Amino acid sequence: MHLVEISDLEVSFPQADGVVQAVRGASFHVDAGESLGIVGESGSGKSVTCMAALRLLRQPPARISASRLNVDGTDMLAADKRKLASLRGRVAAMVFQDPMTAFDPVFTIGYQIGETIRAHREATKAAARSEAEALLARVEIRNPSAVADSYPHQLSGGMLQRAMIAMALSCQPRVLFADEPTTALDVTVQAQILQLIKELQAELGMGLVMITHDLGVIAETVDRVVVMYGGRVMEEAPVDAIFDAPQHPYTVALMGSMPGLAPGRRLVEIPGGSPDPSNPPSGCPFHPRCTQADARCAAEMPPVVRTGPQAQAACWRLT
Repeated sequence: MHLVEISDLEVSFPQADGVVQAVRGASFHVDAGESLGIVGESGSGKSVTCMAALRLLRQPPARISASRLNVDGTDMLAADKRKLASLRGRVAAMVFQDPMTAFDPVFTIGYQIGETIRAHREATKAAARSEAEALLARVEIRNPSAVADSYPHQLSGGMLQRAMIAMALSCQPRVLFADEPTTALDVTVQAQILQLIKELQAELGMGLVMITHDLGVIAETVDRVVVMYGGRVMEEAPVDAIFDAPQHPYTVALMGSMPGLAPGRRLVEIPGGSPDPSNPPSGCPFHPRCTQADARCAAEMPPVVRTGPQAQAACWRLT
């Protein structure tokens, strides 16, 4: 049994003038101790997929359906509010991309981490406070007592992100979802946060889902990669295969447009713009921008084709 198993996930948001189709038939899995990266440009459905997996999207307006949406054996679509509250934090936790908005501004960091501990385990306020300080020290915060007494606005972005990781790990979850955890940080702090996440994952044996648009982060952090575009999974493969021999034209184009992957190589722009989720193109969502597209690509979504060990892609030219 997979730790996280998602099959045929659909997420949409009805609007006054139509329906925004944020995720369309996404499928992937994560095993215990494995790290999975979900990569794609803004609006590809990365964050919405993981928010849906943890049932963090308000319903309505969100509409969520899937043939399978399981986390540690729990059917997330069938789970009631009490079951979901018990599971979040204890079994699955999430590190959000903007820690300033994820923390409550009127309570101290120590109080908020302590409340998370007390929500899932029997602990006195004093014991929860002591453990909160220990967690802050564990994520390499030098003065955990002072930080525990601080309010979110008093900390830097890097310190807040470390505090959020500490809170996410407070109940030793089996899987951690990290949504662009280093986006707003400078390069030095970014490297420290990524190294910290990798070390804690290895220490605790967690599954990890890393959501990012940065292929450099993916290369350093994960075992396997899911490439999303227009709400669909375009390709899935081990990280080495994605970088050495990408199969889908979108993955190839994404690699070509990212600086730093091949020093001295000229960057190549992907023509056109991202698809409108309220009016997605027919067939393969990438076909309007694809240099290899033909009439079949515009008419019908291609099937998923096995391209190697633990690798697959959805493209007509691979059939």
